[in-house]
Amino acid sequence: MADKKSNASAVASETNGAVSAEKVMTSKKVTKQLVEKEKKGKETVEKGAKSKKSGKKKSDKKDKKNKKLGKKEYEKELERLQAELVKLQYWVKEKGLKVVVVFEGRDAAGKGGAIKRISECMNPRICKVVALAAPTEKEKGQWYFQRYVAQLPAAGEIALFDRSWYNRAGVERVMGFCTHQEYVEFLRSCPEFEHMLQRAGIVLVKYWFSVSDDEQEERFQDRLSNPMKRWKLSPMDLEARARWVEYSKAKDDMFAATDTTRSPWNVVEADDKKKARLNCISHLLSQIEYKDLTPPPLKLPKRQKNIDYKRPPMNTQNFVPDKF
Repeated sequence: MADKKSNASAVASETNGAVSAEKVMTSKKVTKQLVEKEKKGKETVEKGAKSKKSGKKKSDKKDKKNKKLGKKEYEKELERLQAELVKLQYWVKEKGLKVVVVFEGRDAAGKGGAIKRISECMNPRICKVVALAAPTEKEKGQWYFQRYVAQLPAAGEIALFDRSWYNRAGVERVMGFCTHQEYVEFLRSCPEFEHMLQRAGIVLVKYWFSVSDDEQEERFQDRLSNPMKRWKLSPMDLEARARWVEYSKAKDDMFAATDTTRSPWNVVEADDKKKARLNCISHLLSQIEYKDLTPPPLKLPKRQKNIDYKRPPMNTQNFVPDKF
């Protein structure tokens, strides 16, 4: 009887031990699961925080990109950049540089506005704007690049091309103003032509002004409704608008053939005209190393003293009516 009791007691003790061990194992397992769950929770929170931070950075960049420049801020920066353009002008003249800047892009993309802000502060005898009309019958019979060569700068000059020889890859191709053979020959010859200019010492900078579909339409509508701007629109511009996709393909093909290492295209995002002008001028200044050669201030001489000379009566001259 004692043995039986002893055995029963041992079995009970063993059972209780097994149950206790099982409880400990279960407790450890639960604890481990809770720790892992807490760890995952922390990782999720951290990822969420990083994602939120990253999203905030992207949002900040997007906001900065979409933020419109204030008038005062724009005018202040433009004035600073134009002062640098004047310094560049003195450098070009002094060193005898020959600079060609090509402006291409969609209609109403803002090329003319950028050219105006560059040229308005510079000496027109040094910086000239080249905006050629459609070729004459005689010019059509010349070597294609010939009429553009005649406009290239001499030493100490800058030429700003408002449209250029790239007409052949754009409007002429899309509108059918040249044959397919002429177009293919242009794409083959153009890089060679530009490299030849560079070997001759010409500094060549090319800009493509890119504007969105919606922004171009808004600017076209503005020109249609504003009599002061209507001259900027031609039947060719309206036709180009109707062939938006064809022009996109023509631009992509042109870039594929002419965006070379020695003569790359520089794309200007131009939905915001003010930013586009400032970005373009800033980039142009970075393309030519220059130093400040601004001459010392001039001193105004004293007016000549009166001499023995009597001027004719003023009523002998024709004056513009004083209406204002």
